[in-house]
Amino acid sequence: MTTKTFALVDCNNFYASCEKMFRPDLKNTPVVVLSNNDGCVVARSKEAKALGIKMGVPAFQIQDLIDSGKVLACSSNYALYADISARVMTTLEQLAPAVEVYSIDEAFLDLTGVSNCVDLTQFGQQVRSTIQQWIGISVCVGIAPTKTLAKLANHAAKKWTKAGGVVDLTNKERQRKLMSLLPVSEVWGIGGKLTAKLNKLGINTALDLADAEPAFMRQQFSVVVSRIVQELNGESCSELEQVAPTKKEIVSSRSFGERIICKQHMQEAISEYVSRACQKLRKEQQVAKQLSVFLRTSPFSDKERDPYYANSISTSLVTPSADTRDFISLAVKLLDKIWRDGYRYAKSGVMLSDFYDGVYQGSLFEPEPPSYQSKALMTVIDKLNGSGKGKVWFASQGIKQDWSMKRGMLSPQYTTSWVDLPEAK
Repeated sequence: MTTKTFALVDCNNFYASCEKMFRPDLKNTPVVVLSNNDGCVVARSKEAKALGIKMGVPAFQIQDLIDSGKVLACSSNYALYADISARVMTTLEQLAPAVEVYSIDEAFLDLTGVSNCVDLTQFGQQVRSTIQQWIGISVCVGIAPTKTLAKLANHAAKKWTKAGGVVDLTNKERQRKLMSLLPVSEVWGIGGKLTAKLNKLGINTALDLADAEPAFMRQQFSVVVSRIVQELNGESCSELEQVAPTKKEIVSSRSFGERIICKQHMQEAISEYVSRACQKLRKEQQVAKQLSVFLRTSPFSDKERDPYYANSISTSLVTPSADTRDFISLAVKLLDKIWRDGYRYAKSGVMLSDFYDGVYQGSLFEPEPPSYQSKALMTVIDKLNGSGKGKVWFASQGIKQDWSMKRGMLSPQYTTSWVDLPEAK
């Protein structure tokens, strides 16, 4: 029986690295990327980490560093990050027999049998150099017989520079040595609460967990923890998922850059979120029947000045659809039922659910047929909006959108917008 071999490829400081790609002048500059509305730090370059800037720190706490020019702060540029991620994943698919895209900056590779042709560490270095040369992103590679061990190997590749960005953990002795050095909290799937419970049982390192009895761990915790124990011992319990599972729901939501007190502005926001959600729905090649709309004020505001209010409402279409027009029309009607004047709203959103893959039972008493040439129209809209040459939208989404989230330090969308293409001088 052939032993399974996995590799985890993880982009280093991904968001910050994307910001530096088209800015050679930032090579040694500390860079941080901020969350929605430029609130908190969600990504840091290695130089920013060296300054002691912590993940999640509010931007105002490092404002002095930003104002003095010691740190460059960037608003989250989701279009840029998504496109660079797609390029990384496409490159990996050319290098490995099978790829599972795990997140925007991580992917598992199936390297089973590759060691018969090439040394695994050498292969990992080839992956690193290819992505660096073709795309300009630095990655680390962890190789092991299970996904859980590959995660630990990748952690070691990032932490210890002498490894050269690649750690091969297919050797049993190397596995146990590394696990003895790492706290149990570093194991994939072991969160803070579970770590505290394990520590009470005297399980403090990853090796302690590996040496625990799977049956006992299943009895004390769950089958998930017992499988983690098996994976730490080199027994693969998780296969590569080459095809991403179909979503069961799609949520589109954002906090506002400014509080909304006008119903028209809220209608614009809800229409915008419906448009985004429907675009994702069509990308999944699904249709949906259920729509939920929700809104709330800030739970952190002074309750006397800004009383708290939150509400949500759901309903269904008679016929499942992926047409933005159908859901905008429905969303506006739902908003009318939960809107209350006199509040300062901080966030709203929509959720699509009850998906169908195109096959569904229609209603015998359906009042009207689906929108005329719905699929053709939505296809044209998606194609235009994805071309980078312009954008079309529905009037209900508004034009100015003063309520939209603040991104005052947004970098150009170098790879997805024609007007943002860098100019050679």
